[in-house]
Amino acid sequence: MGNAKRKPWISPQDYLAAERSAEVRHEYVDGEIFAMVGADRRHATIVGNLLVALRQAARARGCQAYANDVKVRVEAANAFYYPDLVATCSQADDDPYVVKDPVLVVEVLSDSTESIDRREKRTNYQKVPSLREIVLVSQTERLVEVYRRDGTDWPADMVRDGPVMLASLDLTVPLEAVYED
Repeated sequence: MGNAKRKPWISPQDYLAAERSAEVRHEYVDGEIFAMVGADRRHATIVGNLLVALRQAARARGCQAYANDVKVRVEAANAFYYPDLVATCSQADDDPYVVKDPVLVVEVLSDSTESIDRREKRTNYQKVPSLREIVLVSQTERLVEVYRRDGTDWPADMVRDGPVMLASLDLTVPLEAVYED
């Protein structure tokens, strides 16, 4: 009977130190690191469209919004993820690389990331006490899913037509603006 070779466990501190000089971004989940793949132009267009709307709404509320390169710390899962978009309103979020108290996280779904975004990441994001909304945006159809914290539940609004309402930033985004080229 062969022994499976285990990857060495990496501490969060070692991960963060290595990530600052890494040529490729990595996500971290309980001692393991996973390389991130690049995005296609459709994905980048959707992220860019949403960032324009989120950044203005965030600033109006004294918050900040970031795209792609800022990690979110999920303490309860011992994880660091790179969401496509994140917004924070916490003055305690003073680390230049990591958001610990997000109010909003957005993931744009692709064929290679959809199952992880839907299951692992969404489940783990829900463990962040400050988080009010998780948004999943389809690249292949006009569909935006908004999961809102309601006590301990996270009911979803499926938006296929009309505006996308984001209560965390008091923002309404026309669905057309999400998908315009």
